Amino acid sequence: MAEIDATALLTDAASRAARYLSEIQNRSVAPSREVLAGLVRLGPPLPERGLPADQVLALLDEVGSPATLATAGPRFYGFVIGGSLPITVAASMLASAWDQNAGLRVTSPVSAALEEAAIAWLLDVLGLPAGTSVGFVTCATTANLSGLAAARHALLARQGWDVEEKGLFGAPPLRVVVGEEVHVSLLKALSLLGLGRERVERVPVDGQGRMRADALPALDDRTILCLQAGNVNTGGFDPAAAIVPRAKAKGAWVHVDAAFGLWARAAPSLAPLAAGLDAADSWATDAHKWLNVPYDSGLVFCRDAASHRAALRSRAAAYLTETEAREPDQLVPDFSRRARGIEVWAALLSLGREGLRDLLERTCAHARRFAEALRADGHAVLNDVVLNQVLVSFGAPERTRRVIDEVQKGGVLWCGGTVWQGQTAMRISVSSWATTTADVERSLDGIRAAVARAG
Repeated sequence: MAEIDATALLTDAASRAARYLSEIQNRSVAPSREVLAGLVRLGPPLPERGLPADQVLALLDEVGSPATLATAGPRFYGFVIGGSLPITVAASMLASAWDQNAGLRVTSPVSAALEEAAIAWLLDVLGLPAGTSVGFVTCATTANLSGLAAARHALLARQGWDVEEKGLFGAPPLRVVVGEEVHVSLLKALSLLGLGRERVERVPVDGQGRMRADALPALDDRTILCLQAGNVNTGGFDPAAAIVPRAKAKGAWVHVDAAFGLWARAAPSLAPLAAGLDAADSWATDAHKWLNVPYDSGLVFCRDAASHRAALRSRAAAYLTETEAREPDQLVPDFSRRARGIEVWAALLSLGREGLRDLLERTCAHARRFAEALRADGHAVLNDVVLNQVLVSFGAPERTRRVIDEVQKGGVLWCGGTVWQGQTAMRISVSSWATTTADVERSLDGIRAAVARAG
């Protein structure tokens, strides 16, 4: 392998990354067909002798950068994808240079320290119980899996069954209760845990996708009740204040799928939506959504730290060095992993309480502006815009789909489509720190132009 000037290479990479971000405001949000066709250049036959590192980086930038969706920009409103705060991009670059394995304290003391600092801040701003254990995972799916694993452990342990040692063969049965609009990530987590997607009991929801408290079935101490904080279509919250006390009185475990909605607890104007969630037993959320850190970054919180650790810890191996202090690998499914807590730490310290509140409240205000303007234009806004989600119909399903297609082809902004409670809609998710009032107005003009092209 040819000798590499690492300093020059990293300087070049930083320069290219900075240029990419500086130009993202003025480029099409979606890549062109011509650019996508050029991606074949990334897959030539593997050469016998490798290319010089600077040529590899140049190829990656020149072919790959134009072919990205501009999710880091201010006018991407698809899939509840937040942009990355500049400090988190910089922290991620430094973390990559550190190349830490964050599984054990001994392999990365700095990562363990940063996670512990971030945990204290997270519990504070989210208003979760002191002593709650926290694991840094890849995404909300893995966070759901981790929280539900703790629930499975705790409920079966009450019945005298060690599920980690004996498995589910012959185990006492557990019930899982979910809302009718449960998210697919939670169902995937249930399937991975052997609890099944089809065995769940579904509770009817209201016109905003929220679980109906009056339709809740009888619960018991073998029940895992899964609530939702931030419906992926409407932004609605299950009524935790009415449901959680009833569940806890019967000994049920309450898990909250809050991929983005949990962050509402950090903003006084939004916190009432999440009232009562702090009484649950476990919570799952993403940091790469509303906290605006780079992918991948999920968080699992568990009130019962002992059950959390018992469900996910690995058996000690002779070559592993562990301490009595918090060991990161004992709270997550993976062992060797990147130090993803670094970006969470950087985001929280950079924003502070005020900055986090502003990020949350500002994006919700942008969502309300979208709803008001589109409603004034004569289009149907299907949901109560209580958070950062807007569902809009442009008439018949076929016409709505044409508008979405025109929006995506137009390049000014990017929104996805959905079918919610039988209605086809365009889904606007305002999640990025970078979105300004001017971006919203420019996006509205882009939508109006797409409507005109759609006929």
